[in-house]
Amino acid sequence: MKRFVISEIEIGQKASITQEITEGNILIFAGATGDLNPVHINEDFAEKTKFTTRIAHGMLSVSLIAAVLGRKLPGEGSVYVSQDVKFKAPVFIGDIITAEVEVIAKDIERNRITLNTTCMNQSGQIVIEGQAVSMPIKQ
Repeated sequence: MKRFVISEIEIGQKASITQEITEGNILIFAGATGDLNPVHINEDFAEKTKFTTRIAHGMLSVSLIAAVLGRKLPGEGSVYVSQDVKFKAPVFIGDIITAEVEVIAKDIERNRITLNTTCMNQSGQIVIEGQAVSMPIKQ
C-alpha cells in the first residue's frame, strides 16, 4: 500500500484499481449491508426488469473508489470524508470495473484533497462519476 501526505500530492495525480465483479462479491455485499433487493440477488426477479439480469449494488462499485483512496491515493491511514456520486449505467456480474481518482484540489490548511472519481467498465463506459474529499495522514 502507498501513503501520501498532503505535501506530496499534486493536482492531476491519479490512481486506480481494477476488479471483476463476481456473484460472490454481490452476495457478500448483500449480506454485509442487508441490501437484499432482488434485482441484485434473484435472477428470476431480475429477468423481469429492464436489465433482464441481476445487477450489482451501486454502492459495491463505489466501494472500489474507497479502495483506491485507502490503498493508493492518498493511501494508507487516510480518511474518506465525503462522496458525491451519479450512477450512469448498471454493472453486471462479470464486468471488469476500473475505479479511478484524480486530484483536482487540495487544501493544505484543512489537510483535505478533492478528487474526481469514476468507475468504468471493460468497454470504457462510465458507470459511476462524482467527486470525493479525502483527508491524508498527517506527516
